[in-house]
Amino acid sequence: MDILVQANCKLGENPLWDTREACLYWTDIDGGTLHRFKDGGHDVIYSGEKVGGFTLQDDGSLLLFRVRDIARLVVGEEAVVLREVDEPGMARFNDVIAAPNGEVFAGTIGASKTSGGLYRVGLDGSVTKLFGGTGTANGMGFSPDLSAFYWTDSTARHIYRFAYDADTNALSARERVYAAAEDEGTPDGLAMAADGSFYSARFRGGAILHHAPDGEVLERLAVDAQNVSSAAFGGPNFDELFVTTAQGDGAGAGAIFHHKVGHKGRLEFRSRVLL
Repeated sequence: MDILVQANCKLGENPLWDTREACLYWTDIDGGTLHRFKDGGHDVIYSGEKVGGFTLQDDGSLLLFRVRDIARLVVGEEAVVLREVDEPGMARFNDVIAAPNGEVFAGTIGASKTSGGLYRVGLDGSVTKLFGGTGTANGMGFSPDLSAFYWTDSTARHIYRFAYDADTNALSARERVYAAAEDEGTPDGLAMAADGSFYSARFRGGAILHHAPDGEVLERLAVDAQNVSSAAFGGPNFDELFVTTAQGDGAGAGAIFHHKVGHKGRLEFRSRVLL
């Protein structure tokens, strides 16, 4: 796996490819910055409050999920707060993903090991708690046929699959499809492939693991950074995996990596919150 750019991120996260602009975005959570890689160049497009995760909005803006608010960012302008969020036991927002209907599933990190959870943000900006009981709600993805939703509980080191109803945006029938061993690192961010398999980052594990839909490990992709945080598909043919990392051991710590995996990813949806 090759380095795309050595961004020296403190905690790189949430890589997201913009097909309209042909560029890659990501957040450095602990650095309080948002980054863009476009046309071979790297720039910082935001500096301010920590951004735990973000989505691409249908109007081209970015929807930022920060510590205790949701904000809108147009590149080149200041972020505008859309609504404050003050959920009991919440430390900050973490990984997020846009749903097919434009709503957003948003994970949180809890102030304790059980006060984090998963929330749904409606088109009107309403915030509904779906469940709690975790310290760190992490990587998510929709199966290509939209029958299943994957979610990562980093605290328990488990990856779960839910039955998903795209008409109602409801989750049900939760089942564990993978339990990580202590020595392989912590499951973190997740990227879905078009064939239904998925890639899961391993924080403190120096790798991306390729899983079958049922959780079986198909392949291990080594990364020259111990703290591998997330992955996303992108590139001209949507067959490149872009990987974020954090500071720690490894020559590529804090860098963004990329690697052609030989098959295409599933295109991420765009949010339409408060448009």
